[in-house]
This record gives sequence, C-alpha cells and structure tokens, in this order.
Amino acid sequence: MSVAVVGVGAVGGRVARHLLGGDDAIVVHDVNQTRLDEVVASLGSGATTVRPGEREADVVAGALADRGVRVTVLATPAGQQRALATALVSRGISVVSVGDDVDDVRGLLDLDAEATERGVSVVLGAGFSPGLTCLLARHAADTFDHVDEVHVARVGTGGPACARQHHRALAGESLDWRDDGWVRRRAGSGRELCWFPDPLGGRDCYRAALPDAVLLVRALDGVERVTARLGANRRDRLTARLPMLRAPHNDGGPGGVRVEVRGARGDARDVVVYGAMDHPAVAAATVAAVAVLAVKGVVPGLRRPGAGGLAELTDPLPLLRALAERGTKAAIFTGTT
Repeated sequence: MSVAVVGVGAVGGRVARHLLGGDDAIVVHDVNQTRLDEVVASLGSGATTVRPGEREADVVAGALADRGVRVTVLATPAGQQRALATALVSRGISVVSVGDDVDDVRGLLDLDAEATERGVSVVLGAGFSPGLTCLLARHAADTFDHVDEVHVARVGTGGPACARQHHRALAGESLDWRDDGWVRRRAGSGRELCWFPDPLGGRDCYRAALPDAVLLVRALDGVERVTARLGANRRDRLTARLPMLRAPHNDGGPGGVRVEVRGARGDARDVVVYGAMDHPAVAAATVAAVAVLAVKGVVPGLRRPGAGGLAELTDPLPLLRALAERGTKAAIFTGTT
C-alpha cells in the first residue's frame, strides 16, 4: 500500500519523513517544482513524484490511484483541498487533511456519506489544532459522565501557509457552539488570558475563524458550549483585515495548545485541563503521520470509515501513546483553579 503526501511545505515535508522507511512507498506531489525537488532530494530513493507541478485535481488523483496509493495526506493551503479530496474518495483512496480552514473542513465533512459507502476514511484537522486538541478533548470527555463545555486555545504558527491562515482567521467570524446553536462573533474580540505549558505561560487569546467547534460538536453528544481561541498580539489584531505587510516566516518557533473540558461525574462538577508545547509544524506533522498509521491499521483506534475529526473517528488513547513515542506529549494541569 503506497502513501502519498500532497503539499510538501513545512508540515507536508515532515509528514513524508515520518512515513519514510516503512514497508510502503512514499509518493509526493506539490505545485511548487523547486520545493518538490528539494524535498525529494532530502528523502532519497524512498520517495517518488507524480506529474510535478500538476494542478488539476482529477489528474493528480488518477496518477496517485495508478501508483497504488491507498492513503493521501493533504497538506495544501486553504481552499485547495475539497476538489482533490472528492476525486480521491471517488477512487477509493482515504484522505488525511491537516487543514484548519472552516470552509475546507465543512466541505470535506460533506464527503461523509460517500466515504462511508466506499469504506474509506476522510480524517479532518489532523494537525496541532485541530488534531492533537481533538484527541485531548475526546480523552478528557471520556472521563466524565456528561460533558458540558469544551474550550480550546492555541498559540503560535508553523510554516508560511500556517501564518497566512492565522492572519485570515483573525479577520473572519468565530463559530461558537452554545445551547444547541451556532453563535457567530467578530474575530479578534473576546480577549481571554489562557495559560499554556512552560515556557509559554500566559498568552492573550481571541476569537477567530477556527473549525475546532465544528469537529468537536459532532463528536461530543450533548455538549452545550464549545469555543476556540487563537493567540495574538496587538499588531496581529490591528493588521488582520489588511494584506500581510511582510512575507511570512519559515518557522514561527514554539507554540502551544490548551484544552479545557468541564462536566459532571456523578453529582460532582469537575474541570480537566490538558496542554502541550511544541513547534506547531513539527507537532502537526507527527499527528498527521499517526493518523495515517491509524487509517492503515498499524496504530489501533480507528472506529469507522467516513469523514470526521480525530475526536469522532478514533479512540484517542492508542493515538496519544503513538504520539508520545514520537516525542509529542501532553501535560495535565494539576494546580488549583
């Protein structure tokens, strides 16, 4: 069974390196010929390419199917995933997406019925957040009799595509789930001080156009409130509705995620807070690689075919163990609230 990675930027290139060396062939593709050549050279003879520079979704999907690819990681920028994922699923190829764009996530969720019928998986948001945060939220929720609230926050960016998405997210509308309905609010509002694992510490986080609630509401029956916030400084918020004033960085440095789950155990109310600190691109690539292994059955935990986030499609514990073995570990807050 071959595995493909489409989009070999800061995350996709690392995903390919994670998966290299197994029994499967690695096929990589990118519309940027220069970047593709660099990644293939770094991977050595274990990787091959298909139609370098090709942009047509049906052509790329057909070429991957001809190579015997059964799972494809989509690490492309926002707005470029729906067409290719549709073409891949129609050919019986599972998809693991690291995208965190709300429209992309909703579009890929529409593939649930076809993916289920064909017996393939479309794993959404398989990155740092959503991704690791979904696994942590699901794991925490499983310790409660009933979950009332989930609050997710993240700080930091990975490569250039991640930085651009961070910029767009602060200019859009946030999606909060409250009392069985969606509440839209202006991104960049709702300042909240969120505490992340050291050395990140406390950071100001704001509402943003993030897909976390879309994925978690599907996974957690009866949850009453789900929010997601993004770390930002004053300049980020002031310039969010303007074109980016300078080229995005290749690596944004360390970042973090925080997941707070509130609910009931018997007659008692309780709160669980998980957090993780890592370079976002590194953590996202590790989560995506482990998601591929889950789809292939190498790592147990995949519950069913179809489209959904990691909190919906998988049992979190085997995946969290696999992530810890690869250096992506979470911590639990043990202080006082």
